[in-house]
Amino acid sequence: MSPSPLFEPLRVGAWTLPHRVVMAPLTRNRAFGQVPTAAMATYYAQRAHPQHGASLIISEATPISPEAHGYADTPGLHSPQQIQAWRAVTDAVHRAGGRIVVQLWHVGRISHTSLQPQGQAPVAPSALRAQAKTFVFVEQDGQRRGAFVDTSEPRALRLDELPSIVDAYRQAALHALEAGFDGVEVHGANGYLLDQFLRNGANHRTDAYGGPIENRARLLGEVMAAVTEAIGGDRVGLRLSPVTPSNDAHDDDPQPLFEHVVRQLAPLGLAYLHIVEGQTGGARDHQQGPRPFDYAALRQAYRAAGGQGAWMVNNGYTRELAEQALAGGADLVAFGRPFIANPDLTRRLREGAPLNTPDRATFYGGDERGYTDYPALP
Repeated sequence: MSPSPLFEPLRVGAWTLPHRVVMAPLTRNRAFGQVPTAAMATYYAQRAHPQHGASLIISEATPISPEAHGYADTPGLHSPQQIQAWRAVTDAVHRAGGRIVVQLWHVGRISHTSLQPQGQAPVAPSALRAQAKTFVFVEQDGQRRGAFVDTSEPRALRLDELPSIVDAYRQAALHALEAGFDGVEVHGANGYLLDQFLRNGANHRTDAYGGPIENRARLLGEVMAAVTEAIGGDRVGLRLSPVTPSNDAHDDDPQPLFEHVVRQLAPLGLAYLHIVEGQTGGARDHQQGPRPFDYAALRQAYRAAGGQGAWMVNNGYTRELAEQALAGGADLVAFGRPFIANPDLTRRLREGAPLNTPDRATFYGGDERGYTDYPALP
């Protein structure tokens, strides 16, 4: 294959990355009891080779507090046991020559009472139940089986509770460094808590955190300011998904909303912004609002406001599409599902080698089958 900018190094925040291929966050539901496992250390280390694997691994979404959980067997980052277990994962990645950041997650209303402390209701900007599913384990015929179930009805967060949400993100960022991560990515996408506050389809508040765009973006701004102050903006990224309908996410006019968000974030000196284009895991041309979403205008708004962070694009990318994106102004390309079955994805892209096909039946939950057993090239 001919030389490509996809495989050229790039300085991103605090890191010098060997190429532009990033591993996107992938929930795999294999952290039994919400604690990372030895199999997880193997899985991430397999994908950490600096030339064959990801230049930067973004971990699976990781809840910042007990209330932030919304799916069974997802790993937290809020207890000493979890921090210690994550340290084994990050050590394995670093021994393999890689870099890894943790995606900090609060699911908000995308949860179920069975996953909440004392069976309480999930929290949200407003008491609006999401038309969405979440993943739990149920007993069937004496066996533990994964199942997708309707989310539970949430309660609206009180105004006096919001500072503790911000502080939980700050503490999780500090825990990330304690656990050996190279940095963090804040999950502001896909209909989870921070995204719920952004969108008028989920946020019906009438206080300082609802109504006009500036108010709906307030919590995200406070979280990002707290996290960057705690560990430095050059170790912090943010994921956004302007038009995805995932988890009942909707806004009547996303273009001005997300342009305001990126302008607000520009002074924080972030390492990168991670933009999901179109429908997460689906159509790249999916739209919401009165007109097609203009991603170039979004990037221009960020740059015009002084934003220097790398621009990372995501959703259904191939090598050809990735090269087009880099030529059009992107800096990094995140690949998700291809990394499930191809621990050496970057080598395969560079050499034009065929890709292994992932087994969808093993995506969520289970053992090491469909997790650590995909072959690399000889």
